[in-house]
Amino acid sequence: MKTARPRHVSEVIRLLRTYPVVAILGARQVGKTTLAAMVAQARHRPVASFDLENPADVSRLADPMLSLAAVRGLVILDEVQHRPDLFPSLRVLADRPRRPARFLVLGSASASLLRQVSESLAGRIAFHHLDGLSLAETGVVHLRRLWLRGGFPRAFLARSDTISLEWRQHFTRTFIERDLPQLGVQIPAGTLGRFWSMLAHYHGQTWNGAELARAFGVSDMTVRRYLDLLAATFVVRVLPPWHENLGKRQVKSPKVYVSDSGVLHTLLGIRTHDDLERHPKVGASWEGFGIGQIVDHLRAGWHECYFWRTHAGAELDLLIVRGRMRRGFEFKRTTAPAVTPSMRQALVDLKLSSIDVVHAGADTYPLAKGIRAVALSRLHQDLPPLG
Repeated sequence: MKTARPRHVSEVIRLLRTYPVVAILGARQVGKTTLAAMVAQARHRPVASFDLENPADVSRLADPMLSLAAVRGLVILDEVQHRPDLFPSLRVLADRPRRPARFLVLGSASASLLRQVSESLAGRIAFHHLDGLSLAETGVVHLRRLWLRGGFPRAFLARSDTISLEWRQHFTRTFIERDLPQLGVQIPAGTLGRFWSMLAHYHGQTWNGAELARAFGVSDMTVRRYLDLLAATFVVRVLPPWHENLGKRQVKSPKVYVSDSGVLHTLLGIRTHDDLERHPKVGASWEGFGIGQIVDHLRAGWHECYFWRTHAGAELDLLIVRGRMRRGFEFKRTTAPAVTPSMRQALVDLKLSSIDVVHAGADTYPLAKGIRAVALSRLHQDLPPLG
């Protein structure tokens, strides 16, 4: 089975028509290089590619102005976070009359890339975030497989669950032991590996830096630095809280998720669907997986996504805010979801246009005014786009 990513290809091509530089950002091994190759093939223009982890290509760019000034068509710079010094040159090249070349830069670390962009390429660059494979790309027939294995293409497409697990185990090791040190991270690999594994057990919970700091014998600021590092490299997702003046005490700590369900299961020692169904984190895993599918289907930006919780116990798993539009989502690992007082309170307090309860059953149906049950397997038929 092969997967295609036509929506991402068309979106990147659209951005390249407007901006001289387009950045594809996402985790290592998520498919950025493959997507760039698809874009290059679809554009039917000359292409020059540079892999900035390849010593030969790095040598070719020793003098970037000399190397790139004569190139026409599309220039692809892969793993560009290794050469932040290229951005001033890209600014000069992007400002040339008639723009003889467009630049497609691929990055696996947002923090270092964004810092250089703010200094050098503001107004000249557009960003496209690439997550793992989604139900729209694999088909709902593979829902269980995608949930267990996650969206990394090699993990999802592996010939068996065992081979998929081996790939994910290798990915987590090399990410900690090789990829992060290449970014200049000097935190011991063993420390970050333990922290990542511990975060898996907090998947879907609010951030408790004090508790984690005590476990590691370090300060709250230190463990927050660990969290920010994993979030900046796209392997952990931090969902911020939504709070406003409602006359109620609201939770102001973020929720934390391992970004990919397959990596989450690897860190938790889950090997099969039977293991998953018996694991105490099955509900949290379903929630994180469902959030990712909703965000992908609605094409929402992660900057538009929040959760909401009051100290009195009312909560909402996902709140998407776009302009004046507010839509709420709950995630229930059940075939028969029911309306809760918490949902009714969120609907009123947050002035939501709707709440969709995403569940594991087969049907979509109304539950109450403004609230309905939506089957995860029917998102693309039953969930309207964002307003």
